[in-house]
Amino acid sequence: MTTFRISPAVADDFPDTLVVVVTATGLRGGAPWPATTAALEELETRLADGTWAPADESDPRIEAWHTAYRSFGTNPRRVRPSVDALGRRLAKKGALPRIAPAVDSYNAVSVRHGLPAGAFDLDQVTGDVEIRYADGSETFTPLGEPGTVENPKPGEVVYTDTTDVLTRHWNHRDAHRTRVTEDSTHVAFVLETVAATRDGHLLRTAADDLRTLLQPHCDTSAVLYLGPAHPYATA
Repeated sequence: MTTFRISPAVADDFPDTLVVVVTATGLRGGAPWPATTAALEELETRLADGTWAPADESDPRIEAWHTAYRSFGTNPRRVRPSVDALGRRLAKKGALPRIAPAVDSYNAVSVRHGLPAGAFDLDQVTGDVEIRYADGSETFTPLGEPGTVENPKPGEVVYTDTTDVLTRHWNHRDAHRTRVTEDSTHVAFVLETVAATRDGHLLRTAADDLRTLLQPHCDTSAVLYLGPAHPYATA
């Protein structure tokens, strides 16, 4: 079992944080996921006909993350929160990437609701997962760059396990080691807000939407919540 926790320092500095962890076991990523395909195509069609657009940096949901990034020394226009980067890519290209059904599912939910989302293959995670400030000694190997090793900046918010960093700049980019593929069978999906008073209801709806996409393709799923008042949850 894996425990997810928010460090006291991060909880104190971001008291309106809410993180949802949606776990799936027995995941079957090798077959088509028609509902996920339909969700992606719906967003792309609505974008093309002008009835919807992804949230941009003028949206309060994105601006909240820009403010958070600046607070720990990251320029959010150079290193963008994941939902911001994904929405910009969709607006520019008119389509979302097709990577693996599980990844496509959280991407669709992320841009639909304007909230960051990511995932970890729990079979590749070591020990527990913590959201904390980096001290600068940690290592990070970016997704898609298995030969690269980076060191997060001291004071940068990161996800870590007992081996190294799982995401840099809170949710900007995931690590290669714990990436989700079609072969991943035990996965933790993470959705986040730093403005739960305003956006907590959106986060809960997003978690329900993601779970609906996952349930036909896994044996079991569960939803866990953590924030400053409940700083840890076990998956």
